[in-house]
Amino acid sequence: MKNIVFIFSDQQRQDTMGCYGQELNITPNLDKLAQEGSVFENSFTVQPVCGPARSCLQTGRYPTEIGTFKNGISLPNNTKTLAEYLNDKGYETAYVGKWHLASDDGKEEYHQTAVPPNKRGGYKDYWMASDILEFTSHGYGGYVFDKNMSKVEFEGYRVDAMTDYALSYLNDKKKDKPFFLFLSYIEPHHQNDRKTYEGPIGSKEKYKGFKLPKDIKQFQCGDAKEEYADYLGCCNSIDENVGRIVKKLKEIGEYENTIIIYTSDHGCHFKTRNRDLKKPGADDYKRSCHEGVIKTPLIIHGEGFKCGRVSKFVSLLDLPPTILEIAGVTEKNEMQGEAIQEKVKKEAGDTVFIQISESIVGRAIRTKNYKYCVYAPDKNPWQDSYAETYEGLYLYDLCSDPNESENLLGKVEYIEIENKLKLLLIKEIEKYEKRVCSIR
Repeated sequence: MKNIVFIFSDQQRQDTMGCYGQELNITPNLDKLAQEGSVFENSFTVQPVCGPARSCLQTGRYPTEIGTFKNGISLPNNTKTLAEYLNDKGYETAYVGKWHLASDDGKEEYHQTAVPPNKRGGYKDYWMASDILEFTSHGYGGYVFDKNMSKVEFEGYRVDAMTDYALSYLNDKKKDKPFFLFLSYIEPHHQNDRKTYEGPIGSKEKYKGFKLPKDIKQFQCGDAKEEYADYLGCCNSIDENVGRIVKKLKEIGEYENTIIIYTSDHGCHFKTRNRDLKKPGADDYKRSCHEGVIKTPLIIHGEGFKCGRVSKFVSLLDLPPTILEIAGVTEKNEMQGEAIQEKVKKEAGDTVFIQISESIVGRAIRTKNYKYCVYAPDKNPWQDSYAETYEGLYLYDLCSDPNESENLLGKVEYIEIENKLKLLLIKEIEKYEKRVCSIR
């Protein structure tokens, strides 16, 4: 059976990587994996917030369907997780880094304490993690907790330290069992308590020649001018450590028998979007329907994934069944996505359905040419997971306006398209949320 290494960054835009058009030499190791494997041009999150996106990855279901529609809600015990499927198949399961799925804020919190075994989503053989890693560490130094709930302190750059733990696992794992290693970095996410991005020392000088993405550059607001060099430094550090993981897999003779998956939970708009909403939490880095936020990098390398550039629409929802397909697991129960191995064979289906919380109670649909987003202005995005009635918020023509600079909602010449997208979005809501709604 194939080993699987899942490498997960946090808040990383596609365009930070060479294989997605980045001109600076930020990701040579990942670019090589992309060249030898598959790079997905149209990969999307299901929910542009950390916890909900992660819950989808661990269960294969939309956040609203398991109750994890916003941060600070733990994985429910009654939903079978990815790790549990793989445990049943005979895999070792290992987790390193940021978890963000154990705490129920205001009730049962593990923000700076060890996550107990029953809150680890089934990862049983190796554990070196914190529920909220940005609360137990900074760019340099901090602590995590091991399998026995003991505090383990580290020095040096955080990406290097998390990789050290992953390499330790690979060195010591059992030789007679396949393994699933989930390595969850927090970079390039900003450091919450310092309100800045913490790249390796020297990042500002090393990447001072950066070019801002056009969707960000068009705005006079936001903090990208000050922070983008460090943001790229974080991404480069991850790439260097991907190189270390590849080297280790080769050293222990497991490289050829391992599938490597690299992606992120969502992207980042650097405080340029959502300002028109005038709601608490709107002025942030994500929580919107825009391309820089919902598009995620996705590279899959290994046997069966030597497909080059792939334009088929895929999302985080499709990765759990993809992993189970790699592992030979046929039972997928209530997973709502489709294995990418099968999805890429189909001609139809280039749409993705996205849920939005915390800034708005919102829903969006992304097609090949258009983006349509709705919201419920009378609902509380920190308390309500859905609405019976929505109203239009954004409509973008991505062919003529790829940077989403003009909202076409209500424009006479786009009414027919808007109505078609409205019906399509209602259909997606009914399909994935099993509820009827209307859009005004």
